[in-house]
Amino acid sequence: MTIISKQAKIYVAGHRGLVGSAFVRRLEAGGYTNILTRTHAGLDLTDQSAVAAFFQHEKPDYVFLSAAKVGGIKANSMYRAEFIYQNLMIETNVIHAAWKAGVNKLMFLGSSCIYPRDCPQPIREDYLLTGPLEQTNEPYAIAKIAGIKLCDSYNQQYGTQYVSVMPTNMYGPNDNYDLENCHVLPALIRKAHEAKLRGDKKYVVWGSGRPMREFMYVDDLADACVFMMEKGVSEGLYNVGTGTDVTIAELAETVMRTVGFQGTIEFDSSKPDGTPRKLLDVSRMRALGWNAKTSLQDGMTKTYRDFCENYSRRAS
Repeated sequence: MTIISKQAKIYVAGHRGLVGSAFVRRLEAGGYTNILTRTHAGLDLTDQSAVAAFFQHEKPDYVFLSAAKVGGIKANSMYRAEFIYQNLMIETNVIHAAWKAGVNKLMFLGSSCIYPRDCPQPIREDYLLTGPLEQTNEPYAIAKIAGIKLCDSYNQQYGTQYVSVMPTNMYGPNDNYDLENCHVLPALIRKAHEAKLRGDKKYVVWGSGRPMREFMYVDDLADACVFMMEKGVSEGLYNVGTGTDVTIAELAETVMRTVGFQGTIEFDSSKPDGTPRKLLDVSRMRALGWNAKTSLQDGMTKTYRDFCENYSRRAS
C-alpha cells in the first residue's frame, strides 16, 4: 500500500449524496482527519470561476469527484438537457481547476451506462465506445464518457494521476427516494413500503421484470475507491461491482421480503425496460486484491432500516 498521511487534505465533491456520503464515512473510519466538503449553497460546481477560486484557495491533496446530476429512467428521459449540461459543467470545472491548482490525484466517478447498450456480458472496460448507447440515458452517458476522456487527456498531457471508476448500480443509506427522479431499487423500496402501510394487495413495478441488473451496497464502492487511493492506482478505467446480477423480478421479490409486504407484484409492461442486461466484468479490481463484501440481502436490510429511520419519517 502507498503511505498516505491521515492528515492529507481530501476533497469529497458531492458529500451529501449517496456516494459522497459513503466516501466520508469510509474516510472517517480509516482515520483520515482532514476531509474537505462544500454544500451546493457553499459551492456551485457548475460555476467555473467559483470552482477555480475554491481549488486555488484549498489545494487539496486528493479529490473524489462524486458530485453529479443523477436519476432513473424517467428523469433521464424527461430532463435530457439538464443531464448532459450539468454533468459536463461539473466534471470539466472540477477536473480543470484541480489541475490548475496542482492537484495530482483525483478519482472520477462515472456509471456503467457509459457502455454500449448491447455489448457482450460481462462488460469489460475496453468495450467503451464500441457501439450505440442506451437511448433513455444517452445524454448522461455521453457526459460521463467525456469525464473519462478528460482524465485520460490530462494524464497524458500533464502527467496527472486521474483515475476513472465505473460503479454498477448503487444503493444504500442516504439514497434518493423521490419517485420522479430515483433509481429502480429505492423506487421499489418506497413503493413496497407505502403499499404495505396502505394495506394494498399489490405493488406495481415498471417494465417486464426480465432485464438483469447488478447492485452493490454503496459502502463497498467507497471501500474500493479508498483501497485504490491507498494502493497508489494512478490512471485508467476500473469497473467496480459485485460480479453477479439478478432480474428486476428477483429484485422486486427481495424488496418485498425485506419490507414485509404481503401482497403480489404487478409488472407494467407499458413502461420501458431500459438496457436488457448490465453486468460488469470486475476482474481488474479483483486483480488488485479487492472484492465486494456485502450481499444484496444484507445491504437491502441496512438500506431499508435507513429508509424507515430517515426518509419515511420526513415524508410522513
